[in-house]
Amino acid sequence: MKSPQDIIIEPIITEKSVYLRDKYNQYAFKVRKDATKPEIKKAIEELFKVKVIEVRVINVKPKRRRIRTRRYGYTSSWKKAYVKLKEGDRIRIFEGA
Repeated sequence: MKSPQDIIIEPIITEKSVYLRDKYNQYAFKVRKDATKPEIKKAIEELFKVKVIEVRVINVKPKRRRIRTRRYGYTSSWKKAYVKLKEGDRIRIFEGA
């Protein structure tokens, strides 16, 4: 079985994720590509001691990037998870503490 630290790679802090956190109590995380919704839910609840209501996942496709003058490559594909918490619960790493 995978540990919670293996499933959750890093939090995503962007303008959109800050808006979702403030308005809807949702947090964004970069997760393993083979992680499932129940695994993500359990990992968040164990790591941060909060109650998760809903998990939504998105597979982020690779983007084409220019490497040199006439050469192109692609970024890596990855998986993003939006996690909605119970009213009143907060994750402190996003609060700057």
